[in-house]
Amino acid sequence: MSFTLGIDVGGTFTDIVVNGPDGTLTVVKSATTPSDQTEGVLDGIARAAAALDLSLPALLSRTARIVHGTTVATNALLEGKAARIGMLTTAGHRDVIEMREGLKPDRYNLRMPPPAPLVPRERRLGVVERMRADGRVETPLDPISLGAALDKLAQAQVGAIAICFLHAWANPAHECRAAELTRARFPDAYVTVSSEVLPQIDEFARFSTTVANAAAGPVIAAYLRRLAARLEQAGFAGALYIILSHGGVASAEEAARLAAGTALSGPAGGVAAAVALSRQGLGDDIVTFDMGGTSTDIALITNGQPNRGADRPACTGYRDLRSGRREHRPC
Repeated sequence: MSFTLGIDVGGTFTDIVVNGPDGTLTVVKSATTPSDQTEGVLDGIARAAAALDLSLPALLSRTARIVHGTTVATNALLEGKAARIGMLTTAGHRDVIEMREGLKPDRYNLRMPPPAPLVPRERRLGVVERMRADGRVETPLDPISLGAALDKLAQAQVGAIAICFLHAWANPAHECRAAELTRARFPDAYVTVSSEVLPQIDEFARFSTTVANAAAGPVIAAYLRRLAARLEQAGFAGALYIILSHGGVASAEEAARLAAGTALSGPAGGVAAAVALSRQGLGDDIVTFDMGGTSTDIALITNGQPNRGADRPACTGYRDLRSGRREHRPC
């Protein structure tokens, strides 16, 4: 007999839902602890255990699975508490993330200031290499150029490095080799590559998403390590899953590797629940309304399916655009 725990950390409260072996649900709230969200999570689980007349270790030792919606990545990006980032890119293309796509919220306002990039220009460094759009090598990766860029990032004392080369979606070989050399030089840094984060055409989307992954990655990785350690100390030996922005889940390790995919973790959980309720007969067309202490999230379920947008994608694999098959090709 085992339990399943659902955890949703919001801006004000942390909600804990315990699904018992007999299908009964127990719901409790605890105050969210912004300085260290694990405090609120453990307090909430302890409250749930007390409501079931169990000790915290007794509940956790009988829990097979925890599914966790988190706002850690969201807060890191919105509050400017992200890691100190460096970026390696194809020489001559370090300004792609500032050129954007020509769109802005108020497109006719010529004086509208652009948002500050997550990585400043002086830490966006060009590397001599070039991959063609068909995956063929135009210019081989120059290790001397890469080494010089890594020297500058070492001087800048970065904690995370985003590697974004042109057309890496078609052939990630240069990114993979650069990542290998970068990790050898910076064993303690968070290193992420665009061919893993968002392997698709569109340099701005791929580069900017990879930079966001580098910004949030160290923060969410540290949080998940703390949470996993505290849960284990309290008696938990099951599986810890993190909700991703598309409503699915991933292991804690995978969520830390693709941290940008957790940016809408909390809101996506509510939408996924509405889809499940629709399949159980609540209705084919549902409007969800999720009001928290910081924001309100609204979604539309049509014919039992959520509407998904492509402007904030979270990708977990490589799609072969010629065959349509998806395969995972990590560096």
